[in-house]
Amino acid sequence: MTPTAITIVGLLVTLVGAAFIAVERYALGAFIAGVGAVLDALDGPLARYQGTASIRGAFIDTMADRFGEVAVWAGLTFSLRTDETGLMLCVIGLAFSLLTPYVRSKAESWGAEGRGGWMGRAERMILLLVGLILAGLGLKVLHPMLWVFVVLSGLTVGQRIRRTWQQLTDDNQLPT
Repeated sequence: MTPTAITIVGLLVTLVGAAFIAVERYALGAFIAGVGAVLDALDGPLARYQGTASIRGAFIDTMADRFGEVAVWAGLTFSLRTDETGLMLCVIGLAFSLLTPYVRSKAESWGAEGRGGWMGRAERMILLLVGLILAGLGLKVLHPMLWVFVVLSGLTVGQRIRRTWQQLTDDNQLPT
């Protein structure tokens, strides 16, 4: 199996998990989405081991990461559609989930280091999926987990923006 095939299978598995999350089967959905995330984590090391790592593969991998995250958030948002607070926390959580890699990408496109912060992709997925599993087991952790997610992810976006700002100067020229 090629690394790209593993990326696609991981995304498909994550989409199935997101569908279960949408119908409030949180523990099962989060477990399945977690399997998809683990598969996604294997593609890069496999590509490097095989000597087939490429820009195209990395591009597909990052797109699959975003689609998978959006799918899990869409599933959770759908399941919380009648819960105004939960719904708003999902929208903000999704926004920070997308802004985190965006800030990194933008920083790196200008020659700055865009990494850092408390909530990289792995940390975001672990918090979200563990929270969903616990909620699926009947624990009242969904809202607290979402609040923690929003606060820590928002701080991460802020950390990355600040770090990038400090690295850039007015002497930097925009790429032509």
